[in-house]
Amino acid sequence: MQSLATKVAEMLPPAEILTVLGILVVAVVLFVSEKIRVDVVALMVLLAVALTGLVEPKEALMGFSNPAVVTVWAVFVLSGGLTRTGVANRIGYQVLRLAGRSEIGLIVAIMLTAGVLSAFMNNVGVAALLLPVVMDITRRVRVPPSKLLIPLAFSSLLGGLVTQIGTPPNILISDAARDFGLERSFGLFDFTPVGLAVMLAGTLYMALIGRHLLPSRDSARWSAADGDGDLGRLYELKRRLSVLRLPESSALAGKSLSESRLGSALGVNVLATIRGERTRLAPGRETLLEAGDRLLVEGSLDRFRDLHDHEHLLNLEEQSPTVVQLLVAELPFFEVRLATSSGLMGQTLRQLDFRERFGVNVLAILRGGRPLQTNLANVVLESGDALLVQGPDEGIARLRQAPDFEVTEARGDDVYRLLQDQLMIVHVPDDTALLGKTVREARLGDAFGLTVLGIARDGTPGLISDPGAVLAAGDVLIVKGSSENLIKVRALKELEIDREEPPALEELESDEVGFAEVVLSPHSDLTGQTLQELHFREKFGLNVLALFRGGETLRKNLRNTPLRFGDALLLYGSRRRLKLLGAEPDFLVLTEEAQEPFRLHLAPVAAVVMAAVILPVLFGWLPIYLAAIGGATLMVLTRCLTMDEAYQFIEWRAVFLIAGMLPLGTALQNTGAARFLTEGVVSAVGGMGPLVVVAAIYLVTAFGAQVMPTAAVAILMAPIAYNTAVDLGLSPYALLMAVALSASASFMSPVAHPANVLIMGPGGYRFKDYIKVGLPLTVICLIVVLVVLPLVWPLQ
Repeated sequence: MQSLATKVAEMLPPAEILTVLGILVVAVVLFVSEKIRVDVVALMVLLAVALTGLVEPKEALMGFSNPAVVTVWAVFVLSGGLTRTGVANRIGYQVLRLAGRSEIGLIVAIMLTAGVLSAFMNNVGVAALLLPVVMDITRRVRVPPSKLLIPLAFSSLLGGLVTQIGTPPNILISDAARDFGLERSFGLFDFTPVGLAVMLAGTLYMALIGRHLLPSRDSARWSAADGDGDLGRLYELKRRLSVLRLPESSALAGKSLSESRLGSALGVNVLATIRGERTRLAPGRETLLEAGDRLLVEGSLDRFRDLHDHEHLLNLEEQSPTVVQLLVAELPFFEVRLATSSGLMGQTLRQLDFRERFGVNVLAILRGGRPLQTNLANVVLESGDALLVQGPDEGIARLRQAPDFEVTEARGDDVYRLLQDQLMIVHVPDDTALLGKTVREARLGDAFGLTVLGIARDGTPGLISDPGAVLAAGDVLIVKGSSENLIKVRALKELEIDREEPPALEELESDEVGFAEVVLSPHSDLTGQTLQELHFREKFGLNVLALFRGGETLRKNLRNTPLRFGDALLLYGSRRRLKLLGAEPDFLVLTEEAQEPFRLHLAPVAAVVMAAVILPVLFGWLPIYLAAIGGATLMVLTRCLTMDEAYQFIEWRAVFLIAGMLPLGTALQNTGAARFLTEGVVSAVGGMGPLVVVAAIYLVTAFGAQVMPTAAVAILMAPIAYNTAVDLGLSPYALLMAVALSASASFMSPVAHPANVLIMGPGGYRFKDYIKVGLPLTVICLIVVLVVLPLVWPLQ
């Protein structure tokens, strides 16, 4: 009699199948969790299938030369050429201009325009290209963006279904058909009959039903006749405007705005200076203040009231340098040198999150025998740098354990000689708002530019250097900073709140100054970085007033908030500077006037190049990947775009994702894992008829596309669909076409596709909006596929 263990072992699939399924499950979990970038997950998958012997090492790397991968990046370049020469923009703008002012007409025009363009261009690129145009139209006809932007994103996805080059899943399915040894692969327009039917059905749904499911903002926010002030109303700026007046004896007179510490100490943005009858909008950081100036500021006045309501906040003690030196000598200081093998070179302390990781203060960076003492968080570390640090024992212990650092103790006397001009003793009075807060919560660095090195407290031996220590009345702080900053903060306390009504929002805009929304470009690599790390204010001279994310408006601590793709930033400043920002490849300013000028004189050339790609493929003279490479090369040779721009337009994340996941698709097929999964599909729905099988394949793929990259879903589902067709005697063409059509049905989640994320901030959408509108659309697309697909591609 067989043992139970033997019986269980016989029931389990072979070890190879279990291994590949285990890799598949881990990959899906990582995709869903978004803890690791999708392209990195794909490379991990590539390594896993190669190291476990599921595919040969050379075979694992063949994805990078796969015709599908080559076609994908070449199509990105072709799309970039049509974008830079303005071909797509002009077509879109002219069609939308003829659409009139009705909501239905605009939805139909937007969806048909984006759909047709997406048939031949990268769908994310089409959404990004038309986004500023659509936003301009919403301001002109006073239709909320929330009524038009989901139709824009969804139509870019639907349009990709129409041709072989419209979306990566179509290209991958065509390549899979060839790999499976079918008599013929899919051609350029083989997707058109079913794809076009789905696109038209989706357009009708959005125009007749879907538009009623879309959210609508309060119409009062869109009451301005010509759009002036709409963004201000949208972000509810009016209630956050105040006017502060400099008294005649203010110590801030003669100081620039940047020197005044208004922004860092009070957390407000200065939108205008009013001097007598003259108002200066969007003053620069170098603008000098004068006694009697009135400052129009945006932001909460909570910090200002804390300053104003207390007689003293911090008192600078008049102590001799000797006393300071003696106190500093009691503090432990360390020199932390970067190990020669450290991988931290080229990064900043802010990028390393150094303060939070180790809980110590960096007082200086010693480089080449001289100390760097300003803006330390943003200094790029170099080989040979040494950090002068001070902090609690546990923080120093963590530094000693880190392999990137070599830690040695520094003498207090040496530290004093190095920093003596910046060391002070500050007294904590009885009536400060800081009582009861920890050193970390007090944020003395933001408000006063002070770094607390230690606390001397009656009844406590030695000096306290824990950032979690709670401040108490009578504490004496040993700080690194500038006494001038304390004087400036006291001057800020003396500012007076002007009781006059702040100017109307319309008065804050002119021919030279205005509001604008901006989102990260689909080609940007700035996600995860903060505005402070980007030196955004210093580089562009624009105020960031608010950030719209996931249906919520963020207003506090914006400069330290990591940016996410899909965020919408409200900016205020010079229109000239907004145009400069529009020329940056990392940002997309949502107004057409701020866009980088197109190379319109080369538009006919780009159109001819695109035709030269399509015709040889259509007549069977060239395979699509060769034609696409030739077209991409011609786009650069004819200067429709530069080579640097070509690299920018390629979505390298998608390229590496596909190349990394293709070996897993091969492993699924070669090990029999695909057939193992197919048996589950066949046993579940195989006896219910061909249409039920198509519906099952469609739904599994479509729901997978909500949580995984569409290209990855297509790669994984293709062998399952093919084997299901073979086992049931169905047409593999029909089932592979069902996979291609459903892999792009990413309608039910904002994170299912970059086009959905791109419009989330500008549209003010929440997660539930995509489910409410996208679920019925997914069902309608399924019905159309079940009706039209058998007519074009017989199921048996």
